[in-house]
Amino acid sequence: MKVGVLGAGLMGKEAARDLVASDGVSDVGLADIQFSLAEDVCNQIGSSKLKAYRVNAKDEEDLAAYMCQFDVIINALFYSFNEQVAKTAIKVGVSAVDLGGHIGNMTNAVLALREEAKAAGITIIPDLGVAPGMINILSGYGAGKLDKLHTIKLYVGGIPVKPDPPLEYNHVFSMEGVLDHYTDPALVIRNGLKQEVPSLSEVESIYFNRFGPLEAFHTSGGTSTLSLTYPHLNTLEYKTIRYPGHAEKFKLLVDLNLTKKNYKVDVHGKQVSPREVLLKVLKPIVDLKDKKDAVLLRVIVSGEKVGKKTTYQYEMTTFKDDKVNITAMARATANTISVVAQMIGDKTISQTGVYPPEQIVPGEKYMVEMKKRGVLIDEVQVSE
Repeated sequence: MKVGVLGAGLMGKEAARDLVASDGVSDVGLADIQFSLAEDVCNQIGSSKLKAYRVNAKDEEDLAAYMCQFDVIINALFYSFNEQVAKTAIKVGVSAVDLGGHIGNMTNAVLALREEAKAAGITIIPDLGVAPGMINILSGYGAGKLDKLHTIKLYVGGIPVKPDPPLEYNHVFSMEGVLDHYTDPALVIRNGLKQEVPSLSEVESIYFNRFGPLEAFHTSGGTSTLSLTYPHLNTLEYKTIRYPGHAEKFKLLVDLNLTKKNYKVDVHGKQVSPREVLLKVLKPIVDLKDKKDAVLLRVIVSGEKVGKKTTYQYEMTTFKDDKVNITAMARATANTISVVAQMIGDKTISQTGVYPPEQIVPGEKYMVEMKKRGVLIDEVQVSE
């Protein structure tokens, strides 16, 4: 199969690395508006399968000309491009996957293209990162083993192994995205009713092996499409994992409107965005650099099976791969989107249309493929 990647940033780079290492993939394209960036990545990976392209994703004709060369497209661009890429995929008749983006209802816009994608005979799966993405696949896998589904609880965090003050956090994807997730409200289901709760709220303690006490709190976008796929859930919630005290510090920044979009203040007669200033200030503080990171994940799916209360728990702790200098977040995220893209390419996933991951990605095969890549997901079943 031939797979094209859009975006030569960290996730695009590592998706390309996995693709060229896969026997079923014959050709890989890596496109970016900065050709030199794509070319540098190709030189670093050093595979005859891989070719660099210059593509302006804002130019529909340029985008279409690139995408039509491949069997499947991996969209590793910022989430604001997801709808454009999905529409272009339909236009040229090529299946596509993306890393998601529930900010501003972007994923809903992609899901709304289901019938058009089906008519075009292609498959589109949004939300294929870790959260959303891996948590959706595992939720769907656990839900499929139950006769009745009652509860889904999700916990995910990308954190430095050795935290530094003042925030004890280093970002492993877009810091703009982090601020969005901390600022917008979080969707939950409680007692069968959908509702919104403030992000950074309801902090609880959580524990993982090899780590001391951590905290978890609500952030937006994490429940993804699960409330649509499972509308009769009694409980659904997603919480982000950080070191203790992190939520309190960032809540102050949110309350001061320092993270607010489209908000400006007058400073000596000039209109200044506090958010843009904050991003500049944070950049050197939260840059991961060469530090070791970890991704922690816990998915708890509960309900009934053969008349008994049953819970399936999925847990993962992944660390940076120092041998090839790949962050833990890149290992978990890029491998996820690469594995699913290849499932579409080899017809493991053959349904056409637009589907969220929990509805279409085979969980058992996904876990096997991730294990081959050193990302181990443990499953535990508990019945009462």
